[in-house]
Amino acid sequence: MALNRVQTIDDRVRVKTALVSVWDKSGLDLLVKGLLATTPDLRILSTGGTHGVIQDILGPTARDRLRQISDYTGQPELQGGLVKTLDFKVYLGLLSETYNEAHHADMARAGAVLIDLVVVNLYPFAGVVSKPDATPETARANIDIGGPCMVRAAAKNFHRVAVLTDPADYAPIIAELSAGGGALSLATRWRLAQKAFTATAAYDAAICSYLARLDFERVSADYDVRTGS
Repeated sequence: MALNRVQTIDDRVRVKTALVSVWDKSGLDLLVKGLLATTPDLRILSTGGTHGVIQDILGPTARDRLRQISDYTGQPELQGGLVKTLDFKVYLGLLSETYNEAHHADMARAGAVLIDLVVVNLYPFAGVVSKPDATPETARANIDIGGPCMVRAAAKNFHRVAVLTDPADYAPIIAELSAGGGALSLATRWRLAQKAFTATAAYDAAICSYLARLDFERVSADYDVRTGS
């Protein structure tokens, strides 16, 4: 199967749908209120605890603006939140290309919407394993799966999608949206993609470094390992 080669893209892309799922919720009030101020018809997809925080920020308007990812996909979260966003409809919205008619047909078939902005930061793996009482199991539980997948998909499709991985970028992005009629430039999307891939590379490097320091005996001692068939 031949890889898609995109030739035509838009410089400025208006943010109509945002997907927000963050561990670090600092600055979320600024971001959400700023997004709605620049894009009054914005729709937000969110997960778990992030959804609850945004619901509190929005107040009575939440019903019209905010939707749980599980309601959007039609799939409930796996117990413990292990699977929330790994869904075909989500990735159609992240990876579909602006001028690809086949992608638009798939979007219509699945009832998916284009996602223009992804706001994700990851489980605090490095912070968890730096604590003296860290165990292999607490480390394993803090390996983020869905977050890096969304970040990478959004960054790959910088042609159309902007990805925010750092709360420090919220204010300048709101400023650009305000000045640009709710749209972000290709230059900004490219810069954010660079930062996003740097973030996921550092995250994976922290996991590799931690696992490399463990021996099997230390790992197996953390569990009740059952033998036999």
